[in-house]
Amino acid sequence: MRYCKYLSSENGASLARYALVEKRNGVFWATLPMQAPQEDLTSRILGGLPVPTTDVDFEPTPLTDLKLLPPVAPSKIVCVGRNYKDHAAELGNEVPKEPLLFFKPPSSLLAPKGTVRIPTISTRVDYEGELGIVIGRRCYKIGPDEDVRPYIRGYVIVNDVTARDIQKSDGQFTRGKGFDTFCPVGPIVSDEIDPAGGQPVTVITRLNGAVKQQASTRDFIFPIAELLRYITQVMTLEPGALIPTGTPAGVGAVKPGDRIQVEIDSLGILENEFSAE
Repeated sequence: MRYCKYLSSENGASLARYALVEKRNGVFWATLPMQAPQEDLTSRILGGLPVPTTDVDFEPTPLTDLKLLPPVAPSKIVCVGRNYKDHAAELGNEVPKEPLLFFKPPSSLLAPKGTVRIPTISTRVDYEGELGIVIGRRCYKIGPDEDVRPYIRGYVIVNDVTARDIQKSDGQFTRGKGFDTFCPVGPIVSDEIDPAGGQPVTVITRLNGAVKQQASTRDFIFPIAELLRYITQVMTLEPGALIPTGTPAGVGAVKPGDRIQVEIDSLGILENEFSAE
């Protein structure tokens, strides 16, 4: 299953809707309306009415013709740092002995095609293309021999935008990673890939069309199953929780006017521009 979230204009009001997605001749299309996921209460109750499962006025539409929204509504965003050896090395860091975790606030979410605001208090903002996991079932203390895949709803593209100078000066990641607009996500969520089951995907990041990052998830230091077991020893993950899994080597700075595209097999392209605050 693939799905997206988009802004719909209905009877003079703008409502958030979800739709199933299919690929037609290499292009993603929203083909059928779908119920909002259980965690997205705002979308489900907008206007005091539940989002319908059917809509007689719905017309299949290319995603490029929709105003897309972040397709996730996480209660928490639990990120993984330094999960590729080459990325740890390029920033002069040791390879972690255990997964390195940090949070981004849900207020940092940004839609595909949205504009990332470069804060005036930062002198260096970097892109970080990543694969994200979307949790589908409540999980806590996943067992060492338990299959993690039933807890995964699907996967999504994430750009873990980072104010690198603030991250380094603070010594921890909250401010440098947490600015509004610093978590572009989308365009779709899909369960039609299976990196947790041993089928790796490739993460490619382009800056103004030039490839800057390209790596396979087979190069993870900590594979997905290990990450989810580790995280859930500490905290409960609710449906909709977002887990960005770490970025490959090749991160770099952006300036106003730059365009970043992150591409992952079967998930499409997440594209965002950057502007001065």
